[in-house]
Parts: sequence; structure tokens; C-alpha cells
Amino acid sequence: MSKAFLRQSAASALVLCALAVPAHAQQQGGPDEVQAEEASGGSIVVTARRREERLLDVPVAVSSFGAEELQRRGSVDITDIAQITPNTTLEESRGTNSTLSAFIRGIGQQDPVSGFEQGVGIYLDDVYLNRPQAAVLDIYDVERIEVLRGPQGTLYGRNTIGGAVKYVTRELPDEFSVRLRGTYGTFDRAEGVVTVSAPIADPVRVGASVARLSRGGFGENLTTGEDNYNKDIWAARGTIEVGGNGESYLLRISGDYTHDLSNARGGHRLIPGVASGAPVLDNVFDTRGGLVDPDQDVEAYGIAINARIDLSDALTLRSITAYRADQSASPIDFDALPAVDLDVPAFYNNEQTSQELQLIWDDGGRFTGLLGGYYLNAAADTQFDVRLFTTFGGFTAFTQANVDTETYAVFGDFTYDITDQLSLSVGGRYTWDERSATILRQNYQGGGSPVFGGPGTPFFGAGPSTDFDGSENFNKFTPRVSLSYQPTPDHNIYASFSQGFKGGGFDPRGVGLNAPAATPGSPTDAEVADFLSFAPESVDSYEVGYKGSLLDDAVYIALAGFYADYTDVQIPGSVACTDNGAPSFCGVVSNAGAAEFMGLELETNARLARDLLGSGDELRFIGSLGWIDAEYTQFITDIGRTPTEVSEFREVQNTPEWSGSATLGYSTPVGNGELYLGSTVSFRSSTTQFEIANPFLDQGGYALVDASIVYNDDSGWSLGLYGRNLTDKEYRTSGYTFIAINPVTGEPVLTGGQPTPNLGTEGTLTAFYGNPRQVYVTATIEF
Repeated sequence: MSKAFLRQSAASALVLCALAVPAHAQQQGGPDEVQAEEASGGSIVVTARRREERLLDVPVAVSSFGAEELQRRGSVDITDIAQITPNTTLEESRGTNSTLSAFIRGIGQQDPVSGFEQGVGIYLDDVYLNRPQAAVLDIYDVERIEVLRGPQGTLYGRNTIGGAVKYVTRELPDEFSVRLRGTYGTFDRAEGVVTVSAPIADPVRVGASVARLSRGGFGENLTTGEDNYNKDIWAARGTIEVGGNGESYLLRISGDYTHDLSNARGGHRLIPGVASGAPVLDNVFDTRGGLVDPDQDVEAYGIAINARIDLSDALTLRSITAYRADQSASPIDFDALPAVDLDVPAFYNNEQTSQELQLIWDDGGRFTGLLGGYYLNAAADTQFDVRLFTTFGGFTAFTQANVDTETYAVFGDFTYDITDQLSLSVGGRYTWDERSATILRQNYQGGGSPVFGGPGTPFFGAGPSTDFDGSENFNKFTPRVSLSYQPTPDHNIYASFSQGFKGGGFDPRGVGLNAPAATPGSPTDAEVADFLSFAPESVDSYEVGYKGSLLDDAVYIALAGFYADYTDVQIPGSVACTDNGAPSFCGVVSNAGAAEFMGLELETNARLARDLLGSGDELRFIGSLGWIDAEYTQFITDIGRTPTEVSEFREVQNTPEWSGSATLGYSTPVGNGELYLGSTVSFRSSTTQFEIANPFLDQGGYALVDASIVYNDDSGWSLGLYGRNLTDKEYRTSGYTFIAINPVTGEPVLTGGQPTPNLGTEGTLTAFYGNPRQVYVTATIEF
């Protein structure tokens, strides 16, 4: 942990403690002190705009999932909520267990490359996670999860162009509390979570949770004998709180730690081995990858100081100081065969320090507002081999890339109630981003690189094909404005415009040797820098919506329509290339894309019946529906050094046209508690994994069926039986492809009816699948 961070943390804590002189008590002081109820929607309280508001009053497309709803559904990690959130994709990224790929309304990041910012921001207790590694957050001790769709920048520390996912943990109670949760299920799933909290002295409380999360594999690596798709995680959180619970101040110091020792996740080959003839395996969760070094190991940890003080009845000061780091070692066997045909051992090391300050004004009158400042210093360091031993001579392309980000921002968002029914919100943000990178690319023969313990020597004595050191600045002002009309407190009609921005950077996998030279000969340093860099992208987003609570809060409905103009789209990819005369692996990034998105989103929560079979029972329907028409209006690629427009043949990745869910839940009093029975059907239409459609890899439309039976007793214990993917549907979520394609249409080039390899001799076309049918029991006791 850096000395600068410690100084920054101490200063923030001292300043806010000095200001935090206990004043008169008031109701529910800070925006983190809200419980999100499992209600029809009109009464659910969220903090999407950094202040307490009913979900109905927020003129933003936002979904909120409280702890009770997550428990009833048996949600395991944050990827589960994508099934019930319109136009949202959250999934494990290809060959990993804990790296997140996230898309909202067509904007996201498919490849977790260190040179790129995420299109969807993930926030853990208001701390932005700069990298997607270790961002698949397991659900325990959670108060609620919120999903905000559309650009976010005038209310949050880091601007995010596509949307944000907020993971909010529970605050500590005033009394001593112990909570035990245990889970056992199919595939030898065994989990335990222990949570303890206690008051030390008024107003100081401490708490901690320890979680052990384990599961056997869904399949097997037939080469190594290891379980495939298993889970082996230790996690812990600890918190110290001073104030809160009605006080005019709160100081919350929290830390978290996660250690993921799950086996490397191997892909399922969709085609026979071209050179070996290895057949396609029957079980899609089985693999044959032979790369075992380094051992899969992901470690992530962080500390945050979240402080609030009410300077007056109207003015609140907040400070969010955080340090986070993660280290990953990962063996990625692209070809999923024992041969070293396309094997990639990799190290990822990420570190970030952030500071956010906010002044919030809310005097209960017509004017409310927020003014904030944000600073982030982040480093993403990557090392990886690309081993193509079957191609010739134990050839390896090694890359070491360090990409650093330093960003400052000022932002504000202000709302004025023109009348009791009409409100105008205006916000803006100015962002200063500086991205710097050092990228080294060195080829070896005779084995892997020395970094990964290989005996390789420099390829034919050649020097590095990339040896780059540079930086670039990206500045942008992004505005937001919305108009909200509430004819009654139970109805809200709104319209908004917001602009999103994501800075440019440098492709850490690029090969400078391939930069086109303006004159015959090798490219200049300037040409290499231009070849490796990519420009910022931006989006203009328009939204109209209606939220209403009907029939005495029995029915909540939220309907939103949106249009987005997306320009200079950053499209990262990895392709086969030539490096110093050798076939190799290269990163390619294009800003040649422009896209248009338009769509509709519907969410509803309706009480269908009450006292149906007895006193106090209730039948409820919860539904979501998303439709999006996402298409590239421009996509220019270089074919033989000639710019060619190919948008007709390109698709927006990970964005199904239709997505939705329907949940029918029945609850009734039983004994000293409540029994809940519910079932959810979620569906997604056909999805392309990359911008070039692939008939082998892309996933057709499918539906998943889940069900649960949960009993909550008033004395503090509960028991739940859960079934996920009950029809055992097989569906692809991601994959790797290195096959020859038509450069214009993207259609695979076939040889003897099979795709033709363009990197390696076996052909790489591997897929990763969503979880099969699982059944498990969870018991909880709290005292």
C-alpha cells in the first residue's frame, strides 16, 4: 500500500473526524442508510442520485434489488441480476472465474485488456473498480444492488459511458449480532458465511464477515484430471463505523479480501483438431487444454474510508477514499488441446488509489444539488506469452505492457422544482484523463519466455518488435439535463439528455512493426505511436420515460424509451498477423465505428391478489422486458491497406435484441413466519459474441427456468430450496476464435467443410457455457 494513500486516508479521516462534532439527531441522515424494500416499486428507496429518493421519483432508468429479493431468488453473484434486468449483460469473461464482462444498452467491454476503461462502471460501496479483474462480486452481506442504464458522470466519481452497477453492503446494527449462512447443493457445492457485529462504545461499532465458497466442477479437464468450472474462494470483509444511525455524522472504514484458487476454466472445442483430428467432446463442460503453468490464482483486496457529516440541516459533506489492488495468474489454453498450439500464460497486476469529495445540498425546499471532485491514479500491468510451438521451433511472442491512468474530474448535478409538479435537473462534468503506456514485445524461439520460466532465446537475434513509451491526454466536458413532470406523487413523466465519454489509450497487444510506414522502410516512432493509440469514444443519449404507482401501490410500472448516437467506437480485437516474418498474435483497435441504438425497457411489480387462500397471503408478478435495435452505421476497416466500409456485415456484440424475465411469487404466513414460493423464466434472443458474426460460436435465443421455496421465521432463521436452470439448457456465453474469414463479410473460410486455421495448426474455435442445472439448499440463522 502506497505512502501517498496512507497520508491521503489519514488526512481525510482527521478532517472529517474534526468536523464530526455530534449535533442534533435527525432522520436517516446519509444516502447509505436506506433499506431497499421488497415492495411494488413505488415505495422502494434508492440512492441512484446520491440522495434518498423513491425509485418512482428518479428520472433515470434504474433497477433496484434488495436483500430480501436477492435471497428469495437465491442469487449467487452479480451476474445473476442480468437475467432480470432489461438490456443488460453481466458474465464471467471467457477463460476466467472472476473477471467481469459487462454491457448495458450495447455499450461495454468484451476483452479485459489493460489498455481500456470499462464501458459499465462497477461500484463497491461507492468505490469505482477500475479494472474488471475480480469484479464478479459474490453476494453476501448485501443491502441492495442498483443498475443504472445510460451514461453516468454528473453524480459519480468516475464517468461511465454505458451505465453503472452499484453494490451496497449492509451497515452495522446498533446491537450485537451474529448471522450464519450455509449452502449445500449439486456439484458438491458447499458454502458458509459467518457475520459478526458488535457495538464497542457509543457510537462505535465493529463487524466482520468470512465466507468460504466452493463447488466441484461442471466438467473435467481430460488432460490434467482437474475439475473444470469449479469454485474455490475465500473471502472476508471487515468494517468499523463511528456515528450513523440517526447521528449527524458517519465514519465508515471498511476492508475486503478475496482469494480465488479455482482451477483455470477451459473452453469446449467446437471443431475437430485440424492437425491431430481430435474429436469434439460430448460434454460441453469438458476440455483438454494442457497448459498448467502458472497455477490459476486471483487475489484482490481493498480498503475504503467513507465519511459523511451534516454541516447544517441542509448541507452534507462526503468523502470517499479508497485503495484497491488485485493480482492474477492465469493459464489460458486457447486451443483447448494438449498440444502447445495457442497457449497463453498470463500475469495481471492492477492497483488504484481514488479520492472523491461531495457537497450535497438538500434543505427540503425547491432546490437540491451536488457538487463533487474526483481523482484516480491507476496502474494496470500485464505480462503474457503467446506460445505457438506447433507452428515452428517453439515460437513464443511475449508482451509486457504497463498502462497507467491518472484522471481528475469536477462534476455537479442540480435540481430545481419549478412547481410542485415540474422539476428541472441540470448537470455537467469536466474530465481530464492522462493515459501513459510502456509496451514491450519480444519474440522467442525454442520455448516460452524467461518471465514464465521458459528457455526461449530471442527469435533469430531480432530485437523487440514493439518497444514503446508514450502518453496522451484526453479532456472532455459532458452535460446532462432532464425534465420531470409529476401530475401526482404517484406518477412521473420525464425526458433527459446525457452525454457519455470514455478516454482513449494504447493497445498493450499491438505490434509496432506492423504500423504502416509513410515512406518505404520501417515505421517511425510517431507512426508506431499512432498505430498503437486509439481515440476517445462518446455517446449522446436521449431518454423519455414514465414511472407510476397504481391501484394504491399495488402495481408499479416503469417504461423507458431511449436513443443513443455512439461515435468513435473503440473496437478491440485480437487477430492473426505476421511479426518479423513469423505468424503471430496481434492486438487491433479500431475507432472506425459509429453506431445507433434505440430501444424500449419495461419493468413492473404487481400484486395480483391478496388474501387469496388465507389471511395475509399475496400473489405477486415481477417482470422486465428489453428491446434494442443496435447497429453500426459506419465501420471502416483496412483490407490490404485500403479503407473499406463494412458496417453492413458487422454486429454489436453481446447485445440481444430482446431480453426479459417473468417472476410469479406467492407468499403466505405459516407458523411464526412466512413461506415464499416463486419461479422465474428469463429469456434472451440470439446474441453475437464479437462484431463479426460467427455461426459456430454465436448463441441462438434461449430461456432459463428458476424456482425457489423459502421460509423466513420471525425468530431469525430461514431455509430455502433453490433450483437454477431447471431445464438444463446449454447456452454459450463467450469464446475464442482464430479461423480464416472473408475480410468483408466475416464468413468463415471452410476447408473440407471445416473452418480453416489462421493461427496455430489445430484451429481455435472454443466456447464457454453458462451454468447447467443446479439445486441447492441454504439455511440462515441470525441472533
